[in-house]
Amino acid sequence: MTKVDTLIHCRWLAPVEPATTIYEHYSLAIQEGRILDILPTDQANSTYNADIEHSLDRHLLIPGLINAHTHAAMSLLRGLADDLPLHEWLNEHIWPAETRWINEEFVHDGTQLAMAEMLRCGTTCFNDMYFFPDITARAAAHCGMRASIGLIVIDFPTVWARDADEYISKGLAVHDQYRSDPLITTLFAPHAPYTVSDKPLEHIRVLADELDIGIHMHIHETAEEVDKAVELTGKRPLQRLYELGLASPALLAVHMTQLSADDISTYATTGGHVVHCPESNLKLASGFCQAQALVTAGINVALGTDGAASNNDLDMLGEMRTAALLGKAVSNDASALPAHEILRMATINGARALGISNDTGSLIKGKWADITAVCLDTLETQPLYDPVSQLVYASGREQVTDVWVAGQHLLKDRCLTTLDANDIIERAREWKTRIST
Repeated sequence: MTKVDTLIHCRWLAPVEPATTIYEHYSLAIQEGRILDILPTDQANSTYNADIEHSLDRHLLIPGLINAHTHAAMSLLRGLADDLPLHEWLNEHIWPAETRWINEEFVHDGTQLAMAEMLRCGTTCFNDMYFFPDITARAAAHCGMRASIGLIVIDFPTVWARDADEYISKGLAVHDQYRSDPLITTLFAPHAPYTVSDKPLEHIRVLADELDIGIHMHIHETAEEVDKAVELTGKRPLQRLYELGLASPALLAVHMTQLSADDISTYATTGGHVVHCPESNLKLASGFCQAQALVTAGINVALGTDGAASNNDLDMLGEMRTAALLGKAVSNDASALPAHEILRMATINGARALGISNDTGSLIKGKWADITAVCLDTLETQPLYDPVSQLVYASGREQVTDVWVAGQHLLKDRCLTTLDANDIIERAREWKTRIST
């Protein structure tokens, strides 16, 4: 028998690749953090001898969920300014609060709170956009969570940098620091077309090409954004980005709620990605992303929660259900965005958008063992005809029992193993006291 580090036996396994596949009574053999083998449990028991063995005979194993757009540290602003339109929420409440309170301690504590929540929701990787990206990267690496760190760029000064040149310079230093880290990757993160001018966007395009990294940006989030751009420049924001050379396979366009048929067909030719954040868009009344139309056009669509200040949670299982239901209503088609497609959006599509699909996003031999276990033997998920359908339409985050990242058991029977939940809660309460006084 072959010795391996870990064997995980399960009732069902949805590897995502091949598409729509579900295995029953299967096992994963893990060695040095990667998936060595996937095979029927009876064969696994006769083939491998493991140092650690888990029998999850009531569970569905899926690839770890990928939150393709969030602002992790904003967890500390959860519920601060609810039930407001986006620009009022942002300009009159969130940006003033950030100006007063953002520092390294805020970002560290908020990121830890976010990671703890995401792990307990089955998320193994998040794509972040926020100030002090070095602190976010350090927190993720320390806890063992996979992260794509946005190298944020804005024209105006903040506590992180004075101007676009300094944002880019400091971002490049973060990229250099983590360029060889197995858990941390980087992307440029210019905030939005209305907060970043042409010169820094052109500079970012050149650097992204040289470094072969992506560009993560809020685009066409509201009708007001698009209308103001047309009024000021005579161009829709996407048209400006095309002319600047940013519309390419490197671009992750977040939100995209204001799209014409021409926008969709033209964007499809660029190879760019879209990150759909349905719950944040609904809460801020930003509009509806035409996710099924994007998929039909051949555009890779991933899922994100946005930040907890506008969602107000980081629950990717909840986001999956909302995306599925909203997709049917927006397209007026009950067959739109079926459960297996939604699971792909939350896993392999996110990995492709982030440029890490060779290493994660599906459960196949050779990839990192980024795995989420969901217990489906609950009253709320009975009877069970299709485990992926139950996952998307009937399951809740409380059913996520175990999570592994690169083979490391970060959530074990609902308990975090590398983060101190009690300490995180206490620090969150302390921040609430500071911010609300």
